[in-house]
Amino acid sequence: MQRKNIYAYALGLLLTAACALPVKAQLGVDKETFTRADTLRGSITTPLRTCYDINYYHLDVKFDIDKKFISGNVQFKFTATTDFTKLQFDLWNNLKIEKVVYKGQELAYKREFNAVFLTFPNAITKGSKDEFTVYYSGNPTIAKRAPWDGGIEFNVDSLGHNWVSTACQGMGASVWWPTKDQQADEVDSALISISVPNGLKDVSNGRLRKVTKLKDGYTRFDWFVANPINNYDIEANIGDYAHYETDYQGEKGKLTMDFWPLSYNLAKAKKQWGLDAPRMLKAFEHWFGPYPFYEDGYKLIESHHLGMEHQSGTAYGNHYQNGYLGRDLSGTGWGLKWDFIVVHESGHEWFGNNITSKDLGDMWIHESFTNYSESLFVEEYYGKPAGQEYVHGTRLAIQNDRPIVGPYGVNKEGSGDMYYKGGNLLNMVRTIINDDEKWRGILRGLNKTFYHQTVTYDQVVDYINKESGMNLSPVFDQYLRHKNLPILEIAGNAGGLFCRWINADAKDFAMPVKVRAKGGEYQFITPTTSYTPIKLTGITKENIEVDTFNFYIGVLVE
Repeated sequence: MQRKNIYAYALGLLLTAACALPVKAQLGVDKETFTRADTLRGSITTPLRTCYDINYYHLDVKFDIDKKFISGNVQFKFTATTDFTKLQFDLWNNLKIEKVVYKGQELAYKREFNAVFLTFPNAITKGSKDEFTVYYSGNPTIAKRAPWDGGIEFNVDSLGHNWVSTACQGMGASVWWPTKDQQADEVDSALISISVPNGLKDVSNGRLRKVTKLKDGYTRFDWFVANPINNYDIEANIGDYAHYETDYQGEKGKLTMDFWPLSYNLAKAKKQWGLDAPRMLKAFEHWFGPYPFYEDGYKLIESHHLGMEHQSGTAYGNHYQNGYLGRDLSGTGWGLKWDFIVVHESGHEWFGNNITSKDLGDMWIHESFTNYSESLFVEEYYGKPAGQEYVHGTRLAIQNDRPIVGPYGVNKEGSGDMYYKGGNLLNMVRTIINDDEKWRGILRGLNKTFYHQTVTYDQVVDYINKESGMNLSPVFDQYLRHKNLPILEIAGNAGGLFCRWINADAKDFAMPVKVRAKGGEYQFITPTTSYTPIKLTGITKENIEVDTFNFYIGVLVE
């Protein structure tokens, strides 16, 4: 997902300047408090959720656009992971449950906030496969500012045709359909049936299987997703769409590419998407490995909102222009040479859709890697110095306001610094590893090792440690779990030059960093939080230079 408050440049500049001085932790700041509703939505370990593994959904949903009303049913197919008689699924409480049907009979259920507790007449035994269907209806939450404040968008295009789309990351798919609403358990496959008024089209994830004219003035579009998918990625896009297609010869052979602009934007789409979509695939297959969803194809779908990483059906609302709505997020000029939404949102196919964080608190796994992917795209076409300039330029928006990792178990993401600070962290890790082929192997290896899986913080960091042969855990810990920026303090006297890390919260923080005598070659040193000598010939307090271009740190020379 694209970031919020992307132009906090003034604040970013102030914080960048402040990095040269010691920073003290804030005192007296109120801790966040969470409610039972937060726990019901965010917990991934409660028995009522872990008791079943969701295998398949069939959404069958009708959109009455004039009334902003939806109705339909969702079939849940699952495998029991233990014996149970009760489970939890989720649906926002402004939507009415008409009934829940199991083996031809209606089941008893209770609702608490947006959670639904379903009781079966007999025990479901471990290992058994079973199913139930939820029938529901109502006026769903209307998005105020999608995709950030999401729900369902009801709009019209410039010709007055109805134009509807869904965007629900963070708030959850249960804002518009019944689901096991957590990232930890992805459905293995799904059939998405969306019924819309005649004359309009629906474009959803995966491949179009069937179009059926119904008797009530509606048309149903059936889309099938063959791969595991996050429930927040499942989408409906309803409008007066045109369609064209092409193929891309990728690492796994032929990949179908389908493009769905509004009918009057067809020429613009062919020009804009036709350039950057294949360029994106070439760059990201090089760095991350094969596109993860060849079976479902790749799509771009025009949306009223700016964009969203809906798996195999990226939502696009960048108005067919380069940059982020015509602006360069890095301030370097490199960001105006490509379409930000095509590149960033498609980057989530690897980080976010292929590799998915189990808990929303680890959204950095999605956003930090995808932010970093932008600089790799720049590098692929304009050279490594350009990519480094791009990622360095994005520091202007870093706020260092709170930890990037959010609290677990309450459906709460961390700081928006997961974008820019996270991208700079990964560029810094690459610099520390100091072997670009090894780094590329790590990025590709992450996507191969965790292919179509949900993961935790520790799994990702441990993998990078193992493959790099280095203990980078304190580095990730400092930049992701703490807000303070570490500062390299340098002091010297007649006895020599010494340095240490200050303002560092992570245990055993000892990050390597590059220094040099002015005009010389950079060399690595590994300071700790205690003073250690800098044993490099020719470096003095007066001529020392620290690589603050590739290392996002503060420097204080005493």
